[in-house]
Amino acid sequence: MKKILYLAFFFCVTLASAQDKDKKEAPKPQIVEASCGQCQFGMTGHGCDLAVRIDGKSYFVDGSSIDSHGDAHASDGFCSVIRKAEVVGKVVDNKFKATSFKLLPKK
Repeated sequence: MKKILYLAFFFCVTLASAQDKDKKEAPKPQIVEASCGQCQFGMTGHGCDLAVRIDGKSYFVDGSSIDSHGDAHASDGFCSVIRKAEVVGKVVDNKFKATSFKLLPKK
């Protein structure tokens, strides 16, 4: 009987710690600079592509496009200005893989 109780307790502790680990690894939103990688961040590429700058390093974005946030070539578009965005995701293979991309209001 003691062995069964011990195994049940061990199973519960293991399950609880696994759930805590999943919560800790969930990406958190962060505020980044967002703009056209080629026009504003000086990145090499063809055409105009959405990019973010995190800790001084620029990354092209997968998961959102430059045209999803208005006219990129307008006076307030990504090819003309650098904006702030709240993003969720991570850098993989030198690209930012966005699971969420929210452009913040202009100040």
